[in-house]
Amino acid sequence: MDHGGEVYRNAAFAAMEPDPVLTVSEWADAERMLSSRSSNEPGRWRTARTPYLREPMDALSATSRVRSVVFMKGAQIGATEMGNNWIGYSIAHDPCPMLAILPTVELAKRGSRQRLDPMIADSPALARKVSDKRSRDSGNTVLSKEFPGGILVLTGANSAVGLRSMPARKVFADELDAWPGDVDGEGDPELIAERAIRTAGGRAKILKVSTPTIAGRSRIEVAYDASDRRRFHVPCPECGGLQVLVWRNVRWDQGDPSSVVYACEHCGAAIEEFKKTEMLEAGEWIPEVPELSDVARGYHLSSLYSPVGWFSWKEAAAMFQAAAKNQDKLRVFVNTVLGETFAEKGEAPPWEQLYNRREEWRSGEVPSDRAVFLTMGVDVQHDYLQGEVVAWGREFETWSVDAPIFSGDTATDGPWDELERYLQRTFPREDGVELQILRAAIDSGDQTQEVYRRVRGMRRPDLVMAIKGDEGKPQLLSIPRAVDVTYAGRKVARGLQLWRVGTDLAKGQLYGWLRQEQPTDPDEDGWPTGWAHFPNDREQEWFQQLTAEQLVPRIVRGYRRYVWEKTRDRNEALDCRVYARAAAASIGIDRMTDDDWDQLESNLPAAGAPKPETPKRGRSSRERGTGKRLGYLDRRRRQRGR
Repeated sequence: MDHGGEVYRNAAFAAMEPDPVLTVSEWADAERMLSSRSSNEPGRWRTARTPYLREPMDALSATSRVRSVVFMKGAQIGATEMGNNWIGYSIAHDPCPMLAILPTVELAKRGSRQRLDPMIADSPALARKVSDKRSRDSGNTVLSKEFPGGILVLTGANSAVGLRSMPARKVFADELDAWPGDVDGEGDPELIAERAIRTAGGRAKILKVSTPTIAGRSRIEVAYDASDRRRFHVPCPECGGLQVLVWRNVRWDQGDPSSVVYACEHCGAAIEEFKKTEMLEAGEWIPEVPELSDVARGYHLSSLYSPVGWFSWKEAAAMFQAAAKNQDKLRVFVNTVLGETFAEKGEAPPWEQLYNRREEWRSGEVPSDRAVFLTMGVDVQHDYLQGEVVAWGREFETWSVDAPIFSGDTATDGPWDELERYLQRTFPREDGVELQILRAAIDSGDQTQEVYRRVRGMRRPDLVMAIKGDEGKPQLLSIPRAVDVTYAGRKVARGLQLWRVGTDLAKGQLYGWLRQEQPTDPDEDGWPTGWAHFPNDREQEWFQQLTAEQLVPRIVRGYRRYVWEKTRDRNEALDCRVYARAAAASIGIDRMTDDDWDQLESNLPAAGAPKPETPKRGRSSRERGTGKRLGYLDRRRRQRGR
């Protein structure tokens, strides 16, 4: 008997057998390896660790008829790894053209290096498919991974070229709420991404994942509302009653988050967190609109479901306690822990309320030694420049130091020369310390080229920044981009830079601060975060301008959105405050720690110290600081030699 021939025949028949039909979760459990470079729990992937991910992953499988999967979630529940499992499954088991989109190209590069490359290198099933990027003609770059039968292209939602680079059968849209409202003037990036899979017909699939942001402006909320809206129900260990974990049932002794338990909504039993593991294992997704389940599945999951050892109920309770009296921290808690949109009140406070709480000091003064630095916002009109100088302290406490107007045709030198002289002023603090304006943000939305020309010609280009408002931008301040070009169309490396400002976010934050109630005893209780102080000589018209907009619902491109609209013609005071806030963000106020504030205060000149000399014109571009502008923290590092 020819045993050797039989062996060869069996091997040949085995090679002709089709690959086993696998779901995404089955493939991940069998083949996915977590790298120590990208995971706190390296080793083989175990869907049992996050059982709530099994169903949404399997809805992305080749055998599933579902075309759209939406995942609206809190932090630290593994949703991005679910998307990476889908990518790995597609490379190894269901190859095709695939597009992975993050908010920016830079984040796409970072995600490729920190997550995808380790996943491919440490998972043999993927390493066999994707060539080592060190080899010649490997087809493996930071933003492109070729494999037999398909290709993965990574890009940013801020790149129109990347979004329309190719048709795809699968699209992974990550952190959707951080995407811009418009990309390079070509429209909504979400719609462009959806067009990429149109030619794939019934085999097309799209996964949208994001932590939500503001109600009415959240992309992921809109997508979830258009799906079958599933919630993960888990049984009570005591009575077995199924329920969705909600924040109102989280209980702890006042001031002691370590005592936290979850109260069953059926029997009232106090459930300790270690029992969450068995609850997750027995959980199930239940849709609110089951008739949509074969087409669009939507999943909502808060961080209360985070596996034991990741994000705890104790941490959530402590975070909520810290955020209870701070609207900004509360927004972060609602978005990142509860996985819900934050409902901002769109109404500005009555202007009379702000006018009546003016304090006993006058414009041009800085009435408190809690004020540490100044910024200025400048709004450009055809016949005048209007500004506001704002003093900043810890916890975003502000003082409206001055609101100057520089009259004259802004196409002539007059108002601009006045502004430049004004920027060299110092403002006395109550203890005698003289504060200077560290950064002035000048709006270029009107008379754009004139503003660019004037900013270029300033004696201290490091003191001023050209900005432009962007209503749809999800960040308060974006990375600046060069706007000066050569005759050949190339950007001038040390030319003028334009900063985009997320005006929607800035206005919502400002009005939230302004609506706060004044504490009964601020000396004992302290001022609320973002409290704004105003001088007693500020006129009514200025307060009317400051409160001149409101948030109203509108239908934009077929979706319900909330947009800011003016309630009166003039709103320059509001714009100036938004621009001054942007200037403070460019200095680094949002990331400053107590140590940073201490250092900044220690660097202030002593009372009576001579004023620094005003820089003269004619210095070199390097001396004038026309290169990359440095924030406060960056300057500290340079001073320390880092």
